[in-house]
Amino acid sequence: MEYVNLGRTGLKVSRICLGCMTYGRPPAPGEPQAGRHAWALSEEESQPFLKQALDLGINFFDTANVYSSGASEEILGRFLKRNVRRESVVVATKVWGVMREEPNGRGLSRKAILFELDESLKRLQMDYVDLYQIHRWDEETPIEETLEALHDVVKAGKVRYIGASSMFSWQFAKALSLAEKHGWTRFVSMQNHYNLLYREEEREMIPLCRVEGIGVIPWSPLARGRLARPWQSETTKRSETDRFGNTMYAKTEEADQKVVEALTALAQKRGVPQAQLALAWMLGRPGITAPIVGATKPNHLEDAVAALSVKLTPEEMAGLEAPYVPHPVLGLS
Repeated sequence: MEYVNLGRTGLKVSRICLGCMTYGRPPAPGEPQAGRHAWALSEEESQPFLKQALDLGINFFDTANVYSSGASEEILGRFLKRNVRRESVVVATKVWGVMREEPNGRGLSRKAILFELDESLKRLQMDYVDLYQIHRWDEETPIEETLEALHDVVKAGKVRYIGASSMFSWQFAKALSLAEKHGWTRFVSMQNHYNLLYREEEREMIPLCRVEGIGVIPWSPLARGRLARPWQSETTKRSETDRFGNTMYAKTEEADQKVVEALTALAQKRGVPQAQLALAWMLGRPGITAPIVGATKPNHLEDAVAALSVKLTPEEMAGLEAPYVPHPVLGLS
């Protein structure tokens, strides 16, 4: 495993981050669907993958309060408490999504942040989180209110660092500027949607992060599994039931097919899994700290870690990138 600093901080994170959205529980009949997924693994089913991550040297774990309506945080918290020292891992969670069907049951108001952080800490069974991230931009709350509340939870010792997730680059630039102006805690990371099938982040967000010293930890680095297998190969339970993922790429299938076919051809030529090559491409891109990888089969994390040793030539990188065409902006809501 390789370890790098997260942005300009002194915090060391593994170059692969384990995403824990998969670990929780599917919705029961009649239960609210918000934050729950039919493809979620139970606590018992999740344990081997969490242990495998530790065995492979992964020290960076990402979850969110909304994942399985809090069950993901509970599962991760119980596992880490039983198996590692708290100071040996970096735990990230997020706030913004709908947690309760009531006026203040979501968002980034001061009230929501202070309450939801305490709830996350209870579920994680921790005194603090290493990285507390705003899951999306809140159009209904002034960003100044959000930034000051985040600053206060850092000063209270409940959060070590703060991060952001998918938004427009002008919004992120505004937040960074306001934090500097008021002397508030600054975002150190950006968790954005980025992969071989969606590279719009290269236009503004990633250059902004590079010049500002922000760590980039992309979500969906394998495009919901589309980059891990040949085009139109067998479906998975997730691909069949992931409504959000299935709508994201629906309008660009013809262009995406050419990218996947180029990846498949290179994988066959080099004799390595497609997932390894897709992640190796990402790890070789400027400014990328650690892609967030989900795992539901043993080879998923094995492939992710093996990608650290795969070095693509400039010609191979160019060949994978050549079929790409501009895409609609995706993943900001």
